[in-house]
Amino acid sequence: MSTVFARLKEVASPSIGLGCMNLSHAYGSPVSKPEARRALDQAFDMGYRHFDTATLYGKTANERLVGKALAGRRNQVLLASKCGMAFDPERGRKAIDGRPETLRRQCEASLARLGTDHLDLYYLHRLDRRVPIEESVGALGRLVEEGKIRAVGLSEVSATTLRRARAEHPIAAVQSEYSLWTRNPEIALIAACREADTALVAFSPLGRGFLTGTITEVESLEAKDIRRNMPRFNAENLPRNLRQLEAVRTVAAELEATPAQLALAWLRAQGDDVIPIPGSRSVAHMRENLAAEELSLEAATVTRLNAMLTPDQVAGERYSKALQKEIDTEEFA
Repeated sequence: MSTVFARLKEVASPSIGLGCMNLSHAYGSPVSKPEARRALDQAFDMGYRHFDTATLYGKTANERLVGKALAGRRNQVLLASKCGMAFDPERGRKAIDGRPETLRRQCEASLARLGTDHLDLYYLHRLDRRVPIEESVGALGRLVEEGKIRAVGLSEVSATTLRRARAEHPIAAVQSEYSLWTRNPEIALIAACREADTALVAFSPLGRGFLTGTITEVESLEAKDIRRNMPRFNAENLPRNLRQLEAVRTVAAELEATPAQLALAWLRAQGDDVIPIPGSRSVAHMRENLAAEELSLEAATVTRLNAMLTPDQVAGERYSKALQKEIDTEEFA
C-alpha cells in the first residue's frame, strides 16, 4: 500500500482532499489573507485532512498561508507540497528546475514557510527535461532518508517517466489532471500507478470549474485568470463544451446532487486509489465538494457517465501550446 494511504488512514482523512492553490494563484486576484485563513480554518473544521500546496503557488505565498492555518494541527493532517517549478524573481517568470541542489534548497525553504520539520508528501512539480528523472528522484529519496519528507511524488508525468523514476526510489503518488472531461491518465498512467501501488491524485477534478456549470462565458473570468488562455474555455470552444455538459447536469438532477458532486463521485468510482483534490475559494463549495463522499454511484450510472464528455466530444486542448511543452503527460491522438 502506498504510504499516502497509510498517512490518510492515520489522520482519518476523507477520500477527498483540498487543493489550496486557488486561494493564492492562477484564478485571478488572490483571496485576501484573512479570508483565505478563515477558509482553511473552516475546511479543517468540516473534516478536510489532506492539504495540497506548492512552492509556485502565489510565489510562495500559498505555503505561508497553509503553514499558518495548520499551525498546531500539523500532526492531524497529510501535508503535501511541490518543488522543481517556482517563480524566478530575476527572470520575472516561473522556471522549471529539477537539479538536485535546487530541489534540496526549495525543500528547506518550503519547510520553513510551512512551519514544519517534514512533509508527508513532496512532489516534483514538473519534469525538467534537462535533468534525468533518476537524478531528481534520487535527490528526493535522500530527503526521505534524512526525514525531511516522508514520501516522494511526481506531477504531470507519463507512465514511462513514472517507471524510470520508481526504479530509483518508490513513488507514493502521481498527481495528474483527471476528471470527466480530462481522461488522459486512462491512456497509460493509471495502469502504471497500479503496477506499484502508487496513488493517483487527481487535480482539477472539477475541470477547473467547468464541471460545476457555473462558467458560462469566458468574459466572466478575471483578466489574469489562467483559463482565459486555455483553449477549452475560449469563445469558440466553451459554448460547444457547455452543450455537452447538459447531459451531466441531467444525471446530477436525477440523483438530487450538484454537477460538482456528481463529477467527484465519478472519480471516486474509478478506484480507491484515485484521490480527488478539488480546490475552491469558497467555503460553501468546499462543503459541497466534501459532501460528494456520501454520493455512491451505481455501475449503470458510471457507465452512462463514461460516455459523456469523452476526448472526442470535448472541444479544445487542455493547455495552450506554451504550457503543453512543460508537461510530460500522455495525450490522446
